[in-house]
Amino acid sequence: MTGPVDLLRVDVTFLRMDRPPSAMVPSLPAHAQVVTLPHCSVAFYRYLYNTVGHQYVWWLRRTLSDRQIAEVLRAPGLSIHVLMLNGEPGGFYELDTAPAPITNLAYFGLMPWAVGHGLGMGFLHHAIFAAWQRGCSALTVNTCTADHPRALPNYEKAGFRRLRTIAEEWPVPRALGLPVPDRLRGG
Repeated sequence: MTGPVDLLRVDVTFLRMDRPPSAMVPSLPAHAQVVTLPHCSVAFYRYLYNTVGHQYVWWLRRTLSDRQIAEVLRAPGLSIHVLMLNGEPGGFYELDTAPAPITNLAYFGLMPWAVGHGLGMGFLHHAIFAAWQRGCSALTVNTCTADHPRALPNYEKAGFRRLRTIAEEWPVPRALGLPVPDRLRGG
């Protein structure tokens, strides 16, 4: 993708969990279920990724072609899990076991209409449980200052520990039409 870009300055925090949580964890409400997609279509993946990530400047996969997204979705060890609420998608997470024996929680988030309804921690713990059920030796995730402000505290509350934080500059194509918070603009 070419054209003008917005240069964003973000701090990316990398986190790791070396053992499953031992304390009681929140569960999802009865009207919620998580469905693992055996084959996720490119169109549905784009819907999930674009809708969940719109307010948080999820841009990298928006720049990929359909063919490239299809390759990502066919990658060994990659799985897509969709939170269903009363029959419609309420969020998704993506687990990547390619760096085995470590599993990476590559993407995690709720649809805008599902944010603020007490679903986040239960859904996060579902993702954590699913990763450990696959036999990983550690679980990683990263978040950044473009993400929801509760992302980092919730990951830590769930049992992840910070490894490091690095400053990055992202050249986000303006053609994507993403809202860019002033706090992230590089000047």
